[in-house]
Amino acid sequence: MASAAAGTAAQEGDTPAPRAKLGLVRVQGASPSSLPTNIPTTRETVTREDIERNINATDSEDALKYLPSLLVRKRYIGDYNHAILSSRASGTGNSARSAVYADGILLSNFLGNGVGGLSFPPRWGLVTPEEIERVDVMYGPFSAAYPGNSVGAVVDYVTRMPTKFEAHAKVGYVSQPFKLYNTDTTYRAWQASASVGSRDGDLSWWINVNRTDSDGQPLTFATRLVSSGTAVTTGTPVTGAVAGLNNANQAWWLIGAGTQYRTVQDHLKLKFAYDLSPTLRASYVFGAWRNDADGNSESYLRNAAGQPVTSGAIVIDGKQYAALTGGDLAVTREKLSHTMHGLSLKSRSGGTWDWELAASLYDYGRDEKRQNAATNAQPSALNGGAGTLADGSGTGWHTLAAKGIWRPAGTDHVVDVGLQQDSYQLRYITTSLTNNYLQDGPGTLTSNVSGNTTLQAAYVQDAWLIAPDWKAVAGLRAERWEASDGRTDFSGSSKLSYPTRREHFLSPKLALSWQALENTVLKASVGRAVRMPTVSELYGATSTTNSLYINDPNLKPEKSWTAELSAEGLWGPLQSRVTLFAETTRDSLYSQTAFDAAANRNISRVQNVDKVGTTGLEASFGTQDWLTRGLDLSMSLTYTDSKIKANRGFVAVAGDTVGKWQPNIARWRATAQAGYRLNAAWSANLAVRYSGPQYRTLNNADVNGFAYQGVSKFLTADARLRWQIDRQWSAAFGVDNLNNDKYWNFHPYPQRSYSAELKFDL
Repeated sequence: MASAAAGTAAQEGDTPAPRAKLGLVRVQGASPSSLPTNIPTTRETVTREDIERNINATDSEDALKYLPSLLVRKRYIGDYNHAILSSRASGTGNSARSAVYADGILLSNFLGNGVGGLSFPPRWGLVTPEEIERVDVMYGPFSAAYPGNSVGAVVDYVTRMPTKFEAHAKVGYVSQPFKLYNTDTTYRAWQASASVGSRDGDLSWWINVNRTDSDGQPLTFATRLVSSGTAVTTGTPVTGAVAGLNNANQAWWLIGAGTQYRTVQDHLKLKFAYDLSPTLRASYVFGAWRNDADGNSESYLRNAAGQPVTSGAIVIDGKQYAALTGGDLAVTREKLSHTMHGLSLKSRSGGTWDWELAASLYDYGRDEKRQNAATNAQPSALNGGAGTLADGSGTGWHTLAAKGIWRPAGTDHVVDVGLQQDSYQLRYITTSLTNNYLQDGPGTLTSNVSGNTTLQAAYVQDAWLIAPDWKAVAGLRAERWEASDGRTDFSGSSKLSYPTRREHFLSPKLALSWQALENTVLKASVGRAVRMPTVSELYGATSTTNSLYINDPNLKPEKSWTAELSAEGLWGPLQSRVTLFAETTRDSLYSQTAFDAAANRNISRVQNVDKVGTTGLEASFGTQDWLTRGLDLSMSLTYTDSKIKANRGFVAVAGDTVGKWQPNIARWRATAQAGYRLNAAWSANLAVRYSGPQYRTLNNADVNGFAYQGVSKFLTADARLRWQIDRQWSAAFGVDNLNNDKYWNFHPYPQRSYSAELKFDL
């Protein structure tokens, strides 16, 4: 893991300096990152060299694996629908509380929050590990240049742009022996990538292609509560059911495994940059991502003849249980094709004024998910029959931005200003198919969720070197938010439309840095963030009954105040940081239950939690060539206390969430890495990650984390050995989850996995 010191030097671009030295970043043009010129808060960086030497990176999100307080819920190689980033006070169900960019182009999917339906993790597949030059992470909502979705963290992937001709190729293989319940097999993944680029005069260009062919482990399981068994009147006596406890410690039978993905993904990236003058550059980026994903399932149950049982009433241990259906053992087939465009015109004179105009577009050109109906069980479901088609084609977002940097002559100020507009469009239609769900066109309408949101913003942020030892960064962000064209259909005859909403917000930011000692800097930051409700949260339907009350188009935005106090030190090769942080969020958005007087019943849906309070401590430490030349160490430790302080909603009974832990936030998290550069050819790395117990539910009723639908603690170790064979060829061998910890986040994480890769660089 690279230190913040290295990040600061690269950010300033002209003269590398120790992290513990104050100063104003004066030259925006030299910076490869899209982050603001003066970072008012904690920042961490990972470089291309860090990734190659220390990380078994099969997806772009792996670059974040060992950074303090960060966790990506990646369940298998190529995880495209659940890999959500969590941070200090935002869990793995809150994808809309962090912002991920690639070269300044938005990859975060703010059409929704969490998973379900289209699912809303960042579009990690639009960046491959081989493209990455560096990754910059800014913690907290302390920059006025970013929307309230930055309340957790801002991640910016800076990808390669060559200065001369270069070409690269890489092949990789991963093997995961997996054993859980009655699943005992080995899952494998293959990857291949190639890239080529050059700079010829004023024109530079880059092309990258990648293919991933991955088999993941089962992620869901069909179950029956033991208490639901009844006296036998009919049904097939079966064997093979596995006895266990659910996340509430209730006895149940696990009777089958599902959501075992075979996913084949293709990635294409084209980048062009042209210097119109020595100080003005035009850039264009095109990205394409295609994914064919088959979700399969298998029954654990066998009849007296030893044949699989996939339908009908079943008898387990002398008790009769509800019939197996196509819903227990689902079959899904998905075809996705997304494209991304980015265009920018950027001045980089380093004089009194610099400016940038930028636009981006992300488009769901094709997004289809086909699934068998509950009445259509295997094995016939494998060949067709009744089912559903969910179509998200036409969904997407686009962004526009105008940015300026003013460096008043003769002053100690650098001022960032900007205008932004981010627009989101959700189109998600589900229809039922009666003949062959695997290939039929749209059928009878089951649901239609659509709507738009637009966020317009203006910001100003001034970095002022008050004195040689004091720097202040003050900012203000003004936002106008609109939700329009909201519509929720539950059938062809049940249609609801919602009026346009508009709201305005101001979010101030303030940071102060003091060079307390020669090698010690103290920082204090505070900022407000307003996270707007997403289209899916406003209009997404969760049921076909009482449809008028299921979704809530009047959800309030989340409003957070976040503060941190840091001490950063640099003593020779030793770098350290200690950060106290606190966050108070009002109207936090979670799915829960509340009594609806109009419906005269309890309704479960996304609702506002009145108040969530979080405090914590984060510490990081890093050193190079410690004790002996070539030995590098880095460690981080995070303590978090995150509780629900007030809430009118509930899960089971009124008041059952107050005082409970915020979901998916562990009290303790830690990382440690030891890397050793044996010589110019060989390097080795051992990394350990720890996360303490946590809960998934608002009332913390899921007390058993080591179960399907539970969230467990974990302690895993990863190892990597890299061999630079010669100037052009290199190989690497790795093991993730070396200790084969079996841990969960609703789904089981991968078990011990072995990887190998071979790379050629010209």
